[in-house]
Amino acid sequence: MSKSWDLVDETIRNMFKSDGFSVRCFNMVDLGCASGPNALSVLSNVMLTVQEFFKYNDSSSCEPQEFQFFLNDLPDNDFNSLFKLAENFKQEKGLFCDSRLRCFIYGLPGSFYTRLFPRNSLHFAYSSFGLHWLSQVPQGLESENKDNIYIAPTSTPKVLEAYAKQYRKDLVAFLSSRAEEMVRGGRMVLTFIGRASEDPSSKDEQAYWTILSQTLLHMVDQGLLKRDDLYSFNLPIYTSSQQEVESIVNYEGSFKIDKFVTFPARWDAHAYDDELDFDKKRSGKLVADCIRAVTQPMLVSHFGELINCDVLFAMYAERLGEHLSNERSEYYMLSISLHMR
Repeated sequence: MSKSWDLVDETIRNMFKSDGFSVRCFNMVDLGCASGPNALSVLSNVMLTVQEFFKYNDSSSCEPQEFQFFLNDLPDNDFNSLFKLAENFKQEKGLFCDSRLRCFIYGLPGSFYTRLFPRNSLHFAYSSFGLHWLSQVPQGLESENKDNIYIAPTSTPKVLEAYAKQYRKDLVAFLSSRAEEMVRGGRMVLTFIGRASEDPSSKDEQAYWTILSQTLLHMVDQGLLKRDDLYSFNLPIYTSSQQEVESIVNYEGSFKIDKFVTFPARWDAHAYDDELDFDKKRSGKLVADCIRAVTQPMLVSHFGELINCDVLFAMYAERLGEHLSNERSEYYMLSISLHMR
């Protein structure tokens, strides 16, 4: 994710280089934040960038002396663990930046597809691995996408249209909400999973979800799940193309794109190391564990006590291992820097 951090660094520097931008208290938010040790990485990176910028650059801007940092996620996130991390962070802050800088850290439960802040109060917004998740499953999929849990090569045009429509609606809501909250000249860096192809049903783009669909269908055939339950299950996710995102940003109109970066990322960083033999069992389990972390709550909520996630993801890992023996374990990332018009 170094490319994403580089973009954050560049965006923050450009913000303070711009005419008329000067703040004493810098307000920023991580939208859809992590719940583990990396939750405060963006704050430490931004504080370091600001400190180094004013150390090595002459600027007419005032150097911020205080930072307000909001950790946003849905209410189900474990904010108690985040607050413990925040206390440790504030105690250790002097190890990496000027101890005179003060930071105030808050939890902010709620959907980032709605307003979260007062008008004209936010300077910088960051989101990583959040905006490919939809606010809801698109409507009308029950009879159209029976053997799939997401877009697949066998999905009908109605399914593709429903997902694209929901994504467009959500991204417009996200942008218009931030436009109300951000100061003029405020900036955002958004990083999320996308796709390289303009075809959302491309086999290469959706292989991991197709394999999960096939694994669930196998459990149905074994009598471990009900077929009707599978037919009514669809994931609230959409991987967009760069062209789609640019079109929606321009349509909504509140923000201007400063830079758009696309890059492949590997599920398994060691899968194609020439010095190591490929271990399909290990690699399959690694990817399955990543998918499990984000899908298990939805699966349990939908299928209830019938679903045995240990069995499901053991079978899924085995199938993934076979797939990864022939295909690279990569996904496609979109990272975009924007500023308020």
